[in-house]
Amino acid sequence: MTIKAIQEDLIDEFSMFEDWEERYQYMIDLGKTLPLIDEQYKTQENIIKGCQSKVWVHAEMDSDKVVFTADSDAIITKGIIAILIRVFSNQHPQDIIDADTDFIDAIGLKEHLSPTRANGLVSMIKQLKMYAIAYQTQLQ
Repeated sequence: MTIKAIQEDLIDEFSMFEDWEERYQYMIDLGKTLPLIDEQYKTQENIIKGCQSKVWVHAEMDSDKVVFTADSDAIITKGIIAILIRVFSNQHPQDIIDADTDFIDAIGLKEHLSPTRANGLVSMIKQLKMYAIAYQTQLQ
């Protein structure tokens, strides 16, 4: 599936919920399905800077696609990173680099986060794209 198609699926899924309490619960449920990072990667180097909670992300190449795993010590943050990994994992590095993140506004996520969580969201996106840039550079 393309990044755009996954984003559209998420927009559709979130639009089924009437209020933000239901959307938060769905985000928490998504966090429970997150492909967890191996304990050996829960290191300082893999913590995303700029997040209030601890969020660890590991990336590796599988064939020509970037595969992300992650974990967080907070349930909302775990849901946020689960959404981002669903969108960006198993994609080509250049597609991750080129992808827009307008779907975040479309599902209303950013406007319903506290300022510190919104900053954390931006940091997560930035880090995922930095991994993609690093892998794309290796491919060239």
